[in-house]
Amino acid sequence: MRFVIIGGSDAGISAALRAHELDSAVHITVLLADSFPNYSICGLPFYLSGETPDWRKLAHRTEFEGIEILAEHSAQSFDPSGKTVSAIDAAGHEKAIRYDQLLIATGARPVIPPISGIDLPGVFPLHTMADSFRVNDYLAQREPRSAVIVGAGYIGLEMADAFTHRGSAVTLIEQSSTVLPTVDPRFGRMVEETLRSHGVRVESATEVHKIVQNGDRLQVFGARGLEVSAELVLVAVGVAPNTAVATSASLQTGIKGALCVNRRMETSIPGVFAAGDCVETWHRLLSGYTYLPLGTTSHKQGRVAGENAVGGSREFEGSLGTQVVKVFELAFARTGLREAEARKAGFQPFTSESTHFDHKAYYPGAQELCISITGDTVTGSLLGAQALGHWQAGVAKRIDVFATALFHDMKVEALNDLDLSYTPPLGSPWDPVQMAAQAWNQRRQQGCVAG
Repeated sequence: MRFVIIGGSDAGISAALRAHELDSAVHITVLLADSFPNYSICGLPFYLSGETPDWRKLAHRTEFEGIEILAEHSAQSFDPSGKTVSAIDAAGHEKAIRYDQLLIATGARPVIPPISGIDLPGVFPLHTMADSFRVNDYLAQREPRSAVIVGAGYIGLEMADAFTHRGSAVTLIEQSSTVLPTVDPRFGRMVEETLRSHGVRVESATEVHKIVQNGDRLQVFGARGLEVSAELVLVAVGVAPNTAVATSASLQTGIKGALCVNRRMETSIPGVFAAGDCVETWHRLLSGYTYLPLGTTSHKQGRVAGENAVGGSREFEGSLGTQVVKVFELAFARTGLREAEARKAGFQPFTSESTHFDHKAYYPGAQELCISITGDTVTGSLLGAQALGHWQAGVAKRIDVFATALFHDMKVEALNDLDLSYTPPLGSPWDPVQMAAQAWNQRRQQGCVAG
C-alpha cells in the first residue's frame, strides 16, 4: 500500500510517523513544498529575536526512517478516480504520484489584508521558514532601529518582544479594542500595560489603511489620524485554510473555507484524509465543528489520520482551544470558552476573577497569578479559564490543569478534590487553581442569594 501525504509540517509528519509505527511495510511518501520538514513555525519569533540563533534547532525531528520525503515538490491537484497526485518538482518537471490512501495536510496561509503598499520592500508576512529567512536577512543587512507590526495576536505579540530584544523601537497596531482579541478585554489591557512598560507603542482600535515608501523608510497610515514611520513592517493578522489542492477535486468545505472532516479525519471522498490547519476542528466542549488552527491540534489530528490510513479506527477527541503566549516577562493562557462564547453556545455562564500567589508567600520570589474561571450557573460545570502572570510562575501548568478538567467534563467544585503537588517554593496546599475554584463557587452562591 502507498500512503501519500501532501504537506510536511505538524499534521503531515505526525501522520507519517504514526502510520510507519503501526505498519512498517506501508510505502509512505511526503510531498514537501519547501525543504523544511517538521519545523516549528511557532519558534520563528525566537529565531528572529536571536534567542534561538540556529534555525536548524527549530526542527522537531530530522530523522525519518522508512518515510520518503520529496522536498521541493509542490502538489498542484489530485485525481480521486485515478488515485494520483500531480506535483511539480524544483526543476519544474511535473510528476504523477500514485496513492492508495491520501492525506491532505497543507496547513494554513497568512491572511494578506487589502492594505495599499503591502507589497513594498521592507514589508513582510511571517508564516514560513522562507519568510523568516527574508526577515532575518533584512534585519542583518539593514539593522532597522524601528519596526511596525500590524496585528496583535500571538505572533504579533511575540514579534514585538523579538524586535525589542534586537533593539528596535516597536509600534504594534491592532484593529480590535485591545491586543489579543481572542481573550477577555481586561486581560488584553493588562498585556498592553506590559508592552508599554517595555517601550512598545500600542495602537489598538486602529485599522491600517496604507503603507507608503518615503526614502529608506516606510510610512504607515491608519484610522484616527495614525501615521508611523519605520524601517520595517511586519504583517501578522491571522491565517486562513490553505485548501487550493483539495478544492481542485471538489472536496467539501465548511467554516472559513476549511475542509470538512469527520472525527476519523476522513474527507467527503473515500480514501482521502485531511488534518491540521486546513481542516475544521471538532470542539470537545461545543460538540461541534469550528476553525481553530493550533500546532498541538495539528499533531493530534495527523496522528489520528495516519493511524486510520493504515487500517485503524481512531477518532480525534476534540480541541478546547488551549493556548499560551509569553510576552516579555508575562505569560497569558486560556482554555475552553470565555463568558460571551459560552452564552452564545447556550450555557448560562458566570465568571469569577481572583488573584493568588504562585507559591507560598513566605518563600522568596512569590508572584501573583490572575485567574479567571467561567462555569455554568445551573450545572456548576467548568466551561473555561484564563490565567495571567509572570512566565516563570507556572501559568501554563495551571491552564493545563483546567484543560484536563474540561476534557473530563468536571465541575468547578471538583477541582478542589484534585491531588496536586505541593512544596513551598512551587505551590501551596491549595493550588491557585483550587483557590480560584473556591472563589468562583463562593461568588456564584453570593450571586444566587443576591438574586
